[in-house]
Amino acid sequence: MRTWPREAATSGAVTHTNHRDLVQVKRAYKFRAYPTRPQEGRAARLLADHCDLYNAALEERREAWRMRRVSVSYGVQSAQLREIRKADPGGHGRHSFTAQQQTLRRLNTVFTAFYQRARAGKAGYPRFKPHSRFDQVMFVAGDGAKWIPTSGESWARAAFQAVGAVKVRQHRPVCGMVKTLQLKREHRRWYVIVVAEAEPVPLPATGREIGIDVGVNRFLTTSDGEIVANPRFLAASSAVIADLQRRKARAMPVSGNRKRLRRALAKHWRKARNRRRDFHHKTARALINSSGVIAVEKLNIAAMTRRPAPKPDGEGGYLPNRAAAKAGLNKVILDAGWAQFAGILAAKAAEAGRHVVFVNPAGTSITCHACGQRCGRPRQDTVICPCCGRWDADVNGARNIYARAGLGSGQATQTA
Repeated sequence: MRTWPREAATSGAVTHTNHRDLVQVKRAYKFRAYPTRPQEGRAARLLADHCDLYNAALEERREAWRMRRVSVSYGVQSAQLREIRKADPGGHGRHSFTAQQQTLRRLNTVFTAFYQRARAGKAGYPRFKPHSRFDQVMFVAGDGAKWIPTSGESWARAAFQAVGAVKVRQHRPVCGMVKTLQLKREHRRWYVIVVAEAEPVPLPATGREIGIDVGVNRFLTTSDGEIVANPRFLAASSAVIADLQRRKARAMPVSGNRKRLRRALAKHWRKARNRRRDFHHKTARALINSSGVIAVEKLNIAAMTRRPAPKPDGEGGYLPNRAAAKAGLNKVILDAGWAQFAGILAAKAAEAGRHVVFVNPAGTSITCHACGQRCGRPRQDTVICPCCGRWDADVNGARNIYARAGLGSGQATQTA
């Protein structure tokens, strides 16, 4: 029987990247913006005009394929912008040309993802967007937009073509060269997202290599036994959100009461989302500061949270498929936000010169990390190996991930 080398979780050679070999990384800074009433009106029109451009480009692609079986590319639509702007100088002609190109690139990205899904199987065609759901426009810094950082106690400002110089509450410095600026609306709030490119700053070596197993009872467990509890932010607000949803459903359409309830709902959803993101950032930062190499499962969250397929019983009805129980599990998985956490962890690792290894998750939960035998799992938190006995399920999974990434002396080395 192979025993788990306990010291391997805190020692061992860590591969470091030479500072000269590190590529530049992009970092996004999100700041609250405070436009004046006239600026807010111009910003709303900016979003509406870009939404119309997005929908018109989508309609052109759809009709070209429906009528002539011709695919319209981004290059073709970008070349048409000059004529569109000339024909409408008071509308599209007043906006930044490069910002409109970014909107067309956004549509092109949507179609690229659609083609990939279509090749893989079932895919929904891109949809038209209403003005209420088109909430951001991207500008290239220095071409239609300019970032003016704060000096001392004054406001920072972000100047956008056709909007003006908007006051921004800059709560931290922007490091590196500013590449793009985004003007974003979240319900009744406005934000400026500044994307800057800078050299990564490698952190000092720690000699620690770990594997991470994420879960719903515990948010994560490391291969050396560290446990981070799951805060369940959505569950903490679920009663208030459910009550507001019921009241909103009973309210008269287009009434003032319904609008107030929508604003209250948006506030609670925003709070839960911000708390979850803040928790992910702080947890990822602690792991990056203390570990040189981190192994994580490459999970397919969309497949894990898919609704169970109905099972016909042959008599016109359907067999039980535990859809209600699966819906509850899906809600907890999405509340944990594993995909967002993995993305934040990888981004912080690239900035700090650390390494994140994504491995195939198949079998990590029910394979014994010590001998490789298949384990039984009588309870969610326990696995029982026929050779080695009882293990904590999350620690066992984390050690399998550690070994599968090639960090220990484990048998499995497959990566994804």
